Amino acid sequence: MTGADWRLFLPKSVTLLRQGYGLADFRADAFAGLTVAVVALPLAMALAIASGAAPETGLITAVVAGFLISALGGSRFQIGGPTGAFVVIVYGVISRHGYDGLLMATLMAGAILIVAGLARVGTLIKYIPDPVTTGFTSGIAVVIFASQIKDLLGLDAASVPAEFLPKLAALWAVRDTLSLPAFAVAAAGVAIILLLRRYAPRLPGFLIVTVAASAVVALAHIPVETIGSRFGEMSARLPAPRLDFWTWGKAVELLPSALTIALLAGVESLLSAVVADQMTGRRHRSNVELVAQGVANVASALIGGLPATGAIARTAANIRSGARTPVAGMLHAVFLLLFMLALSPVMQLVPMAALAAILVVVALNMAEVHRFRLILRTSAGDRAVLLATFGLTVLVDLTVAIGVGMALASFIFMHRMSRLATLEGRAPLIEDDRPDDGEGRYAPNQGLPSDVGVLTFRGPLFFGSASLIKDALDRIGARRRRYVLRLEDVPMLDPTGALAFADLVGRMQGENAEVMVVGANRAVLKSLIQTLPAAAFRRIRFTRTFATARKRIQAPRPA
Repeated sequence: MTGADWRLFLPKSVTLLRQGYGLADFRADAFAGLTVAVVALPLAMALAIASGAAPETGLITAVVAGFLISALGGSRFQIGGPTGAFVVIVYGVISRHGYDGLLMATLMAGAILIVAGLARVGTLIKYIPDPVTTGFTSGIAVVIFASQIKDLLGLDAASVPAEFLPKLAALWAVRDTLSLPAFAVAAAGVAIILLLRRYAPRLPGFLIVTVAASAVVALAHIPVETIGSRFGEMSARLPAPRLDFWTWGKAVELLPSALTIALLAGVESLLSAVVADQMTGRRHRSNVELVAQGVANVASALIGGLPATGAIARTAANIRSGARTPVAGMLHAVFLLLFMLALSPVMQLVPMAALAAILVVVALNMAEVHRFRLILRTSAGDRAVLLATFGLTVLVDLTVAIGVGMALASFIFMHRMSRLATLEGRAPLIEDDRPDDGEGRYAPNQGLPSDVGVLTFRGPLFFGSASLIKDALDRIGARRRRYVLRLEDVPMLDPTGALAFADLVGRMQGENAEVMVVGANRAVLKSLIQTLPAAAFRRIRFTRTFATARKRIQAPRPA
């Protein structure tokens, strides 16, 4: 890497601090950081519990990963921490491989993100189609909601399966244990959060519900389960880094989960950065952001935390609270640490039903019902991708859902691209019904002898349209002594298309026909040079325009 290349990987915090940072900036960032910390405090615990982990792991993740994402990232306003997108995959990994397996997967995901950022893959993640992201996001929302039914209704279920349908069956089997006090707390919590968002959006609804529910339950001695009754005493310290969870034998087995975590972290963090750019008019550095996400996830795994990424809602709250630099995100992590150290005894009083109410609202936000409906109104292919990704996320596994969704979307894209490639091999009914377009491009066979066959290719010639090339001679009908292959409207020729084109030229030359190629651009010409045999390439006559080819064909041959 050159010096200029290294500057592309400078964190935004370094760039902005070099430009100058004053007391007014610090005051604005401190207020924003405190506001976001208040929002993140109950949410981090709720997400950890929904993922199958202890509540303090969510706080630890938000503190360590949140600080590093802001300090090292490529976005001015990004707030990092645990998010709802990870709940499904984290719960599944813990269920199958234990918590040490999750730490291994998170560590590997962090390493993958660092490599992806250094390899400048950040600009490629934007090519993930919207039906895939909407499908798995909406699917995750359904799974999160299903995971909270137990605490929403106060059901007495010792163990609940991780799979969606078995989970619903297990919860239905214990429906008689419904707790009306727990349901009342949860329903009131959801109602209060939604009402505050509508009529007082600046107030921290999550924290208000958490504090109010804890106070009411404690003072009125309402018989509902709390964090303390389920998890015992909460730890009020940051653990020391450790690596004793690593087992080389399980690394290959956990690689698919690590790839999924890395993909989710990369996609959500860059989506969050784009939202921040749209709100502020700024620009983020996508590859720096991926490196920061990687470092944060490695650090989170080492201290026993959860996977982390940029959080869209918390990032938006940071911007609306007046943040000016990444220092706001770093201070948000510091405030969370102070809350954790000072308030851990009080946090044990939080009712599980209140945290379930928070996660229900998170699920409602993630569902993206409006976008889901819009995609359902589009093409059949996009609907298939959306529904397949959504259904597999809910019923099977997020890793499978993303893989199948991307594969299906790729096949649909290839099908659409192949339809852009066309081939014309017939002359018009009247020679002059296609006049010169002013750029020397004529209709097929205009003014040419009948023994000349003209094939006009249009659109990208790649593996999806290779059959079009292979069948090109059949468009001509009777064999000709000379062929003109027009490539002016061919933007690209991939290796498969080039091999098919080489076969076509070989068949023509095998019949002792002359071949002339017209209008090949530099990229197409390079593909032909790499694919055609040298002897066959030397026998081809190349011209820039069809007008030139026409003049050469019409020129009298020497006696």
